Amino acid sequence: MSTTAAVDTTDAESFDWLTLDEDEEVLWVGEPHVASIVPALAIGVVLAVILIGIPIIVGAYLGRKNTVFLMTTDGLYHKKGILSRDVQKIGFEKIQNISFSQGALGASIGYGTVDISTAGGSGVEMQFRGVEDPKSVQERINTRIRRAQGRDHDADEDSSEDVLDEILTELRAIRAAVGGDQGDRPADIAAGEQPTGEEAWAPKDDRGPTDQSDE
Repeated sequence: MSTTAAVDTTDAESFDWLTLDEDEEVLWVGEPHVASIVPALAIGVVLAVILIGIPIIVGAYLGRKNTVFLMTTDGLYHKKGILSRDVQKIGFEKIQNISFSQGALGASIGYGTVDISTAGGSGVEMQFRGVEDPKSVQERINTRIRRAQGRDHDADEDSSEDVLDEILTELRAIRAAVGGDQGDRPADIAAGEQPTGEEAWAPKDDRGPTDQSDE
């Protein structure tokens, strides 16, 4: 399935195995390139004379038809399985590295493997094996990762601003409470400021009241 044509087949209702979160949308759908099963078919044809090759051919065909690569606004999905279903999802915020590789046949025909690694993982966590135009798929995923990281950065900034606003509000409340305990003292003195001007140089008379007698 072409990666360009696949963009038009993004109806989530077409995939009964897919459960999307609220506001999550399908952006791209792909599957293994038809030529990716050529090696298995070649081996199967050779072994068909002893009846061992037929299961190989059938298994390769059904494996391709039951494999789906899917990208949404939130992350990547990989569905595989013939008799059973194995659905794997990785969110963009968890992806740490993404790369692609192509063998000789894949490079000549135009398919390859995209490897996705996650932060804290033990290696490659997800593979889009045999996907058409793997370089284009890698670029699509990288674009979504940058957007997801940008949203996370904006959210962190908003959170920091909220915390700063809360701290300033608390400081204003403390200042108001301290200022209210100073009674009738001037505001500048209550706030800990030193008197200035004549008030600073006025002599202080510490003597108590004295009696004055008429001469």
